[in-house]
Amino acid sequence: YFGQDVWAIFLSKLPVSMIVNLYSILISIPIGIALGIFAALKKNTWIDYAISTLTMVVISVPSFVYAFLIQYIFAFKLQWLPFLMAPTRDWFSWEMIKSLIMPVMSLSFGVIAGFTRTTRAELTEVLTSEFMLLARTKGLTKAQATVRHAMKNCMVVVLPSIFGSFIGIMGGSLIIEKIFGIPGVGGLTLNAINGRDYPIFMLTTCFYTAIGLASSLVVDISYGFIDPRIRMGSKK
Repeated sequence: YFGQDVWAIFLSKLPVSMIVNLYSILISIPIGIALGIFAALKKNTWIDYAISTLTMVVISVPSFVYAFLIQYIFAFKLQWLPFLMAPTRDWFSWEMIKSLIMPVMSLSFGVIAGFTRTTRAELTEVLTSEFMLLARTKGLTKAQATVRHAMKNCMVVVLPSIFGSFIGIMGGSLIIEKIFGIPGVGGLTLNAINGRDYPIFMLTTCFYTAIGLASSLVVDISYGFIDPRIRMGSKK
């Protein structure tokens, strides 16, 4: 059903979506985890409340809303950044990097908030567990106990989310790519819908479905490799 020309068009758009999402993931993961750790260590303080409230607000707002706000402020009002992605394919040129700042920011907000919430919730639970009290009574400082024991147990939940995020970078973002003129899979899908190009639409739909299933599968399988205690089944 999918001819060579359909596959050629699709494969030419895929790297663009992957690179834009890869940039956002690489920026979002360290920032989100760091904010989550900071909020957990400052539990029940104004810092924790501020980070948790901001995280909840950011998660509640769709990414395309941030895209319009960022575009209005930085491209229209301040005129610091271009409205659309640069036509060049030199991914390390200043022109390209400058044009990718806004779409990367728009995609990063939600990912940062998600990792912040997950890390904060898991680390807060681990820090109040009994084995942490035992580690402190054995002479470890709070920092040593946190790094050696708490973070290790916290990563059991955080690392699968990271794996799933890297699988999901191939899916791109439909609305963000359209707003910033990114010639990726998302823009290709919307153009196929508007132009009633059914082969392209069917191919991208199957692709998005496969990416979602692969991401969920990788997350589930990775739990067993990270923590052998939760592997399903047992050797007999």
